[in-house]
Amino acid sequence: MVSYKELGLVNTREMFAKAVAGGYAIPAFNFNNMEQLQAIIKAAATKRSPVILQVSKGARSYANQTLLRYMAQGAVEYAKELGWENPQIVLHLDHGDTFETCKSCVDMGFSSVMIDGSALPYEENIAVTKKVVEYAHQFDVTVEAELGVLAGVEDEVSAEESHYTRPEEVIDFTSKTGCDSLAISIGTSHGAYKFKPEQCTRDPKTGILIPPPLAFDVLAEIEKKLPGFPIVLHGSSSVPQEYVKIINENGGKLPDAVGIPEEQLRKAAKSAVCKINIDSDSRLAMTAMVRKVFNEKPGEFDPRKYLGPARDEMQKLYEHKIVNVLGSDGKA
Repeated sequence: MVSYKELGLVNTREMFAKAVAGGYAIPAFNFNNMEQLQAIIKAAATKRSPVILQVSKGARSYANQTLLRYMAQGAVEYAKELGWENPQIVLHLDHGDTFETCKSCVDMGFSSVMIDGSALPYEENIAVTKKVVEYAHQFDVTVEAELGVLAGVEDEVSAEESHYTRPEEVIDFTSKTGCDSLAISIGTSHGAYKFKPEQCTRDPKTGILIPPPLAFDVLAEIEKKLPGFPIVLHGSSSVPQEYVKIINENGGKLPDAVGIPEEQLRKAAKSAVCKINIDSDSRLAMTAMVRKVFNEKPGEFDPRKYLGPARDEMQKLYEHKIVNVLGSDGKA
C-alpha cells in the first residue's frame, strides 16, 4: 500500500471547495509520457495553478503503474525545484471502469479516482460508486462519479450518442453514493471530433464548423439541486484550429475536427464546475509540432529534436488554458 501523502500529492477536496467559492476551475490534464508531464508541471508551477494529473486506464497500462508512482513523486519534486514551495498536485484516475481498477490505483498512490458507471443501469451505477467511495475514503482518497453519458471516443471510453444528466437524479445519486464530485453531461464530448458536421453550422468565411452550445440550462438546474457541490466537465478540449491546420499541412488528415469553444468553457468555469478535463488539445499540440519537424527536417531522428518542441508547445497551451480559460492562475 502506497499513500499518496508520502509522494507529496494532495486530494481534490480542499482545492474544489476553493474553486467553487472562487469562481474558477482546476485544470485536469491527461498525460501519457514524460514530455506531457514535464509540460504540465512547468505550466502549473509557472502560473501557480493547482493541477490534476489525469491518467486513463489505457495510459496507466501504457506507462506502467510502478513507473507512474515515481513519475508522480518526481513531478512534485520537480515543481519544488521550479520554485513552487507547496505544490498542489493531484494524481487522478480518469474513467475507472471497475471497483478493482479504482482499488488498485488507491493502493498505488493515486490521490483521487473516478469510477465511471454512467453506462450501467442507474441502481448499478449507485452500487459500484458507493463501493469505491467506501474503500477510497478509508485512505482519504477523493472519488469522482458520473451521471449521464458523453459521446465520442477516448481510450476505452466510447459512446455513439450523448445523454444529458437528469437534474432530478443528482440529489439521490450523490447522497446514496457519498461521491466527492460529479461529472455531468451537458453537451461536451470526447476526442477531436466532438460533433458531426450535421450538428454544427459552418462559418461562411472560413468554412470552420461552429458547434452547438452547451446545455447551460441543465447545468443551472443541477446547481440549484446541489448548491456548492463540485461539478466536473469531461471532453472539454477546444480542438485549436491552428494545430489542426499545422497537422493537415504536414501530412496529417483531420477533416472537420471541432471542439468546445473556449468562451463556453470560461462561462462554465465561473459556475459550480470546478474541474475541466483537457486531453485532445495537448495531443494535437504535440502531434502538430512532431509532424512539422519531420516534414521540415526529414533526416531528423533524435527524439529530443522533435519531442522538445512538442513539449514547449504543450506548455504554452497549458499556460493559456490556466490563465485564459480556467482562471486558476495564482490560486496555489
